[in-house]
Amino acid sequence: MTSITSRPPPAVSLSAASTSASTSSAVLDPPAVRFTKTQDLFDAIYHTRGDSLTVTSIMYLTNFTKIERAREKQGRKFRFRDYDSNSQILIITITTDLHEELHKRLYDELIGQIRDMGLKNGWRNIGSAKRLTQQGHSGRSGKEGDSTGGPDPQRAAKGAWPTLVIEAGFSQSLGSLRLAIQRWFSLSNHEVKVVLLAKFNGTTILLEKWEEEIQVRPGATTTRHSFQHLTPVLRQSITITQNTTTNPISYNVTRGALVLSFRLLFLRDPGHGEGDFVFSLQELEEYAKKVWAQV
Repeated sequence: MTSITSRPPPAVSLSAASTSASTSSAVLDPPAVRFTKTQDLFDAIYHTRGDSLTVTSIMYLTNFTKIERAREKQGRKFRFRDYDSNSQILIITITTDLHEELHKRLYDELIGQIRDMGLKNGWRNIGSAKRLTQQGHSGRSGKEGDSTGGPDPQRAAKGAWPTLVIEAGFSQSLGSLRLAIQRWFSLSNHEVKVVLLAKFNGTTILLEKWEEEIQVRPGATTTRHSFQHLTPVLRQSITITQNTTTNPISYNVTRGALVLSFRLLFLRDPGHGEGDFVFSLQELEEYAKKVWAQV
């Protein structure tokens, strides 16, 4: 069962959306622990019930690299969602079944559409590969996304940033997730073009599509330096709720199909047989069904 609002929402800046989210989000920010020893951190991750954990007092040259080596050695299944060397804060993503379902099914559907257009060899799956940027003389900031990818050959080089990032979460607050979106755009020096957020709060799935646009000051003209004023804006917002009064259970999708821009993902205009990637209402309903199965 679907209910549709055909008119898309107006573009909303990330700062305005985050301000709203900080007062309306029903889910608290992830629990925070102070880093002492690597094994203590691993124990805290193991006992965390949600999909996110905030770690403070992480120094890049000592703590961060030590945690990274231990993670690889022990084969631990968690991601460094966001690390900032200035604040020494690390946000860890814990890969629960629900968390993975929130982002992976959307990305798999995208890959299917890419293949249907005959572009299998023109797309690179970057996954959760780490991306670092220099911050100061001895520090770095970095990200590990949930599902990411970009066009080949434009983003085929080692360390290249993706054009698309899908970020998921259920225990991390909406405001915190939106700030993480902003850092994808800024840390990549605007190489990331689209960030899709999939947020579950227990009763609703929220899908938000974020892009950037040039913000020109009143009275100013667009120049070659306008990239400095690129601002993340909300291009599309979709909510999905579960209706348990029907038999079988149905799902209500509002604000229509999800559309991802071919031009932004592939960095070129679409050719013959190519076009924007559309996630239909039926596909979003099936997606919701799979997500709720992991609750």
